[in-house]
Amino acid sequence: MADLVIRPLTAGEEHVFDSMPDPQPELRQVGYADGLAGGGYRPEHTWIAQLDGQVVARAAWLLPPGSVGRPWLERFDLTAEPSVGAALLAAAHRSLGGPTGYYASMPASWRQVPHQQAAARPPMAAARLAGLVEQGERLRMAWTGTPVAPGSDRRALRSAADAAETGARCTFRPAADVAEIEALTARVGEPDVLTGAEIARLVRGVDLAREPLKWLSGPPGDWRVALVDGEPVGLTGPAGDACYPMIAYLGLLDPPDPAVRAEMLADAVSGLVAGGALEIVADVDADRPGVRADLERTAFAPVRSRVHFAPA
Repeated sequence: MADLVIRPLTAGEEHVFDSMPDPQPELRQVGYADGLAGGGYRPEHTWIAQLDGQVVARAAWLLPPGSVGRPWLERFDLTAEPSVGAALLAAAHRSLGGPTGYYASMPASWRQVPHQQAAARPPMAAARLAGLVEQGERLRMAWTGTPVAPGSDRRALRSAADAAETGARCTFRPAADVAEIEALTARVGEPDVLTGAEIARLVRGVDLAREPLKWLSGPPGDWRVALVDGEPVGLTGPAGDACYPMIAYLGLLDPPDPAVRAEMLADAVSGLVAGGALEIVADVDADRPGVRADLERTAFAPVRSRVHFAPA
């Protein structure tokens, strides 16, 4: 192979990283220069492969300031053969002290759109050649202003009388305190929505499903308890003061009643909109079609897919 050079970047070489055309321009993501400025990307954690002087692969590991974990591979683009990408990853892994996780971000439609699939396949094939194993796929969904329930005001669901008038099953109230949130999350087998769960784990070592209050810092009264006949059936943790408004947590208490999920989503969206949100995001596992369907019925649309790879 003629003149293949694999190396880390040095300070001031962000233009070299950006010299490679973006193979997925549809994907909204933080630019490399912005990541450097924020301290999450670093030249020594960024590697390139050059063939005859042209960048044919680039990989940037992310480690936000104050993180307790190791860097993870956040950007990986490849226009050469997968073997070139695997060689780049192997060299970087030696420098980083061993393989790390990789979150392959693609447009949500990457499985259906041929040119998106063509861009996604080489880096994922290279990751497998480098010994990383696919763990699962998560979808980011976004709500961008479509009415939640035309002709009704979901924020009005505060009492049994309100629920009866609208034909809803649930009533809602704020969580009483931290103790109630902890007690209810302990009764949730597997949350339906966990937004930013991987970041919580990688940056702070927090399991968002089990200990959400170690990551979500808003007041307990922002959490919403869903009730049927006065008994809690679900818990929602909207986060209007995060990096962007989100439904950070949504769980159904065991035994779960999926029929109440859509009302919980609508209530969370209405509360965030009342607080000024114009866009709201929610993350869901790709293998949870029922949850995704309820999100779509609440006017969420998929905007990004992330496939997680981990060291074998």
